[in-house]
Amino acid sequence: MRLESVEGAMPYRAGERRRKLAAAVLGRDPGPAPRSPEETEPFDVVSGDLLDVSPHLIILETAEGEQRRLVIAPWATAWRGGTVAPADLPAGARVVVRALRGGTVAERLWADITRITGVIREVRGRRDLTVELDCGPHRRERSIVVPYRSSGRIRVRHPKLEPGYLFDAIGLLDQGTSFAHLPATSQPPYRATAVPPPPMTYGGSEAGISGTAVWADFAEEGVAYPMLEREDTGCDDAGVSCAGLPYLALGSLLRVRNVCDGRADTLPIVGCGCLAGRFCDRCLECGTSPRGRIVELAASSYVALGGDLTKGCFNARVGLG
Repeated sequence: MRLESVEGAMPYRAGERRRKLAAAVLGRDPGPAPRSPEETEPFDVVSGDLLDVSPHLIILETAEGEQRRLVIAPWATAWRGGTVAPADLPAGARVVVRALRGGTVAERLWADITRITGVIREVRGRRDLTVELDCGPHRRERSIVVPYRSSGRIRVRHPKLEPGYLFDAIGLLDQGTSFAHLPATSQPPYRATAVPPPPMTYGGSEAGISGTAVWADFAEEGVAYPMLEREDTGCDDAGVSCAGLPYLALGSLLRVRNVCDGRADTLPIVGCGCLAGRFCDRCLECGTSPRGRIVELAASSYVALGGDLTKGCFNARVGLG
């Protein structure tokens, strides 16, 4: 599986250029702010296609064509539609690895994992369900399968498998077909067009905003953010969120911190999180987050900040980088 780039993400380069020019005029450092004492370094993350694996060693080919050899830690775990031994991962699988010791020791692996997020357009079938999704203007339409063995737990968290309602699941991409295995959240009770308004307007004086960070299938190292100007992104669905977020521009730097373990990084806004902004849910990792998804991360960025791809969210706090 290769994570798809967000279509239209490249305009953030223009935003990055504006940010650097503004910093030069104002005499500011355009780079990220220094790490605070309570923040810790992100994990090293290695991703690529699996070339070979044994109980003690895994060899990956990265998107740049580089071969990476990692020792597999004795305590390492892997996921491919369920928990498996790292040595049982098949050749050719697309693997994301959380690594230690400068990216040389693999301790957590996810293979062929995908996130399936969108607005339900159609549901077909009785046992294995086929669900047609509108995944937003940048990710378009997607057809996924909910296998019968997974349908019970999916339906418990997504009781309205009906057109117009939101859907969000963790799954496996196998031979070009996306299979939903785990619900990533409890389905919002409202239709995708009826997002609750934010409780208050962002005043601009806060040091940061708390909410939920999630991940999505896109390859750009950075974040997708809901509150972008539509003219700036070419996305007519931008500017929707129940989290009370300020409007920002493509290329802006955001400081994202995992509240659970303190890992933090400064990442550019590379795309429109118009679909994430329609989820007014909470993350229950290490406490309960305020309502609303505030950033959507690429899988590698999410893992680097301590996220578990099968859980799908962590409590986050963001501020300008």
